[in-house]
Amino acid sequence: MAKIRTVELADGAKRYRFTADIGPDPVTGKRRQRTFTYRQMKEAKAELARIGHQARTGEYVERSRVTVSEVLDAWLVSATFEKAAGTARSYSDCLRIPRERLGPRRGQSITRADIEALRDWALAHGRSRGGKALAARTVRAMLRALSAAFSQAERDGLVAGNPCRYARMPSAPRREFATWTEAEARTFMAAADGDRLAACWRLSAYGLRRGEVLGLRWADVGVDAGVVSVAQARVLVGAVTHTKAPKSVNGIRRLPLDPALVGALKALQARQGAEMLAAGEAYQSSGYVAADELGQPLSPEWYSSEFGRLCTAAGVRKIRLHDMRHTACSQMHLAGVPVAVIARWAGHHSGTFTMSTYVHAGEHDLAAAMAALSAVYGTDVAGS
Repeated sequence: MAKIRTVELADGAKRYRFTADIGPDPVTGKRRQRTFTYRQMKEAKAELARIGHQARTGEYVERSRVTVSEVLDAWLVSATFEKAAGTARSYSDCLRIPRERLGPRRGQSITRADIEALRDWALAHGRSRGGKALAARTVRAMLRALSAAFSQAERDGLVAGNPCRYARMPSAPRREFATWTEAEARTFMAAADGDRLAACWRLSAYGLRRGEVLGLRWADVGVDAGVVSVAQARVLVGAVTHTKAPKSVNGIRRLPLDPALVGALKALQARQGAEMLAAGEAYQSSGYVAADELGQPLSPEWYSSEFGRLCTAAGVRKIRLHDMRHTACSQMHLAGVPVAVIARWAGHHSGTFTMSTYVHAGEHDLAAAMAALSAVYGTDVAGS
């Protein structure tokens, strides 16, 4: 066992130093030794015991100058491999606060207390605009990404451990999705049918994602055959709109059209033809179904904002545009459509995901449950 010796500095201060085996070189296999110096004997003894144990078990990690920012950069390269631009951007956004507040520090210097202080700051001041509190759900996503980055660094031998491992996560209530009743859905559609983009609002109401509606080209629409092919999406990444394939291979699908949707699409196609004649050379056709009066594709942000305006005009409860997709899946389920069919319609990878994420029952649906129970137990009391 290495011995700790006392070293006296020129100013009379004492230091405690030892030379220890740190295990074989991973490349050459040769024995390696390092010298360590500490201010206190107690600290030197504790470190000698720790280093000796880790060297024997092969867990010892040499001191590293790798910063937290470098740890995050290395993880992002790996984590975003073959990921869509939007997913890569969300991973990077999750790590904005750790990079800003811990980035220049050495990764090995970060402790659990640092992580929990970061958590508390984000919960109080984490928003990039206005310095207001971040939602607990967002902070949980941040800590999960940060933990994944440190776990990779630990496996790569850049840090001795993952300081996020025992940090407490903030509790976040389960997100409640707002879905419309059948009456609300009918009221909205009645109002939207008078809008220039009635066909697009009907596609959204039938459960297509925003990006799928905005990415739909006239070449994908078979009006006479009564089918539409979902083959691409236009999505917002940062402030830039990208055209990409659907979220997964399941997102590529052909959906049948009902007469109302066929009629709305024909009306929009005719209207765009009239707009092209009226605008003359100013009209530049993009080939998209969701296009403005000059033929240019619509902005995803504008489409969501316009949906909110239509909700107000229709006098229905304002929900998120994406909640129309949840409404469509829930209404299909309540109508008795098999879950496998709902999943195929929505472009999901499994019925389990559809049921756990997209199918919801509201208080207004409980009457059906009461009717089913009443059919079993609700016998005539007087005649029992």
